[in-house]
Amino acid sequence: MVYKSIFSGHLEFGNQKSIDRIQALYAHRAENYYRNQILLKPEEIFNMEATTLEIPRHIGQGTEKDWKNTVNMLQYIVQYAIAGDISCWRVDEGRVVEHIHIEPQGDKTAIQEFIKGREMVEETGMEQEAKEALSRAIEKFERHAKAYERRGFVNYQLHNFKDALYDYSKSIDINPAAAEPYLGRGFVKMAMGDLAGAIADFEKTAQQSIPLQSIYWKARRVKGECHLKLQQYDKAAFELKFFTQRPFTPDNSNFKWRKMAFFNYGKAQLELGQFKDSVQSFAKAISTDGIALVDPAEFLLYRGIALKKAGQNGYMEDWQAAAQQGSERAAELLNQ
Repeated sequence: MVYKSIFSGHLEFGNQKSIDRIQALYAHRAENYYRNQILLKPEEIFNMEATTLEIPRHIGQGTEKDWKNTVNMLQYIVQYAIAGDISCWRVDEGRVVEHIHIEPQGDKTAIQEFIKGREMVEETGMEQEAKEALSRAIEKFERHAKAYERRGFVNYQLHNFKDALYDYSKSIDINPAAAEPYLGRGFVKMAMGDLAGAIADFEKTAQQSIPLQSIYWKARRVKGECHLKLQQYDKAAFELKFFTQRPFTPDNSNFKWRKMAFFNYGKAQLELGQFKDSVQSFAKAISTDGIALVDPAEFLLYRGIALKKAGQNGYMEDWQAAAQQGSERAAELLNQ
């Protein structure tokens, strides 16, 4: 059976001697171990001058054996890398059959300090320790793009926006094919009020990722929010439409954001004069569980406005419920 195989990633080997050795090993194993039944040819992925392995995105067709051979090859050579990672997907008719993430796990200081810092990032109150560990990883290997990206996230959490901007930009300079630093830099620009700059970075995030990844849809959602804030309602609706139509599973990080996405989509539709559609979006926002970044009364207030503009009944009930929950605007509309 033939599957679609997708590979994306970047590995750093540090010096010319290492990359020469790895490239030779790769070519030898491809011919002698796998009889060239692999999906990534050495001449396609090695950048000898930069001493890196680079797979911005490779999409091909192959058997399960081709897939396993290629994954095994990548898992073999990653042990010689200092930094980076590779993601591999095997897909059948749009469904992910298998996903494997490959990254260095050796005892080199740069690797160990990065792993330690990345784990600390997830622990509340450990931001400073995480930052120090990631800085040590960078000191040991200055081209550690992922360490810069994670340190950028820590600085963003600490509201050190200028430092975060530097870290994310440095990560992008080293590996411009990675999606994560564009997303992080986009959030920093949002926090600094540069919505146009944030939109450009979120667009780049989507370009550097694929719809099989959660980061792709996260970028589409927040890009839509930026358009909404800039009153670019048609562009906001375009992004949020696709997000709200995506059937996320509960284990997907985007699942909890559907409530706000429906709400923002409804606001964009309301401004575009799509009143009946906006009623449906606000109704879905109300009935969907998830994160709500606005007062619950706002959902009822806006559905009431949409109902009235659509010429439908029920808006008075929504405004009364919203007013009871403390919405001053709903109370004003009732008085009018």
